[in-house]
Amino acid sequence: MKLSDNFGKKKTLLLFFPMAFTATCTAEMCSISKEFETYDDLNTVVYGVSGDSPFSLEAWAQREGISVPLLSDYSHSVTKTYGVAFESFPPGANLPISDVPRRSAFVIDRNGIIQYSESSDNPKQLPNFEAIRAKLTNLD
Repeated sequence: MKLSDNFGKKKTLLLFFPMAFTATCTAEMCSISKEFETYDDLNTVVYGVSGDSPFSLEAWAQREGISVPLLSDYSHSVTKTYGVAFESFPPGANLPISDVPRRSAFVIDRNGIIQYSESSDNPKQLPNFEAIRAKLTNLD
């Protein structure tokens, strides 16, 4: 999957989330799935991105009825490129789990330019979807 496939055609909303099968991530992706038509009406493609394996993402999507395309960043390279990787997860823990994505959102216009971004150190804090929709509405 390449974001550049959308350039010139659609806006893109990238939603990074820490881990499949967790309560907050499930609530976020299920909510976005229910509002998918809203984003389609805004000429926007939405992707969920996590470091989970593609197999666990598929099982999670089927179990929860998630229709948002879920992308596996199993190598954490995209998470690191966007600068949204936790050094340890959960935050402040001294566990050997690293590079888990922070809950983050990026609005990318049709030209491939990031027009809006937010990232939280609190894995339970959802993005400001009202601000995201407002930005998408104002982009050509």
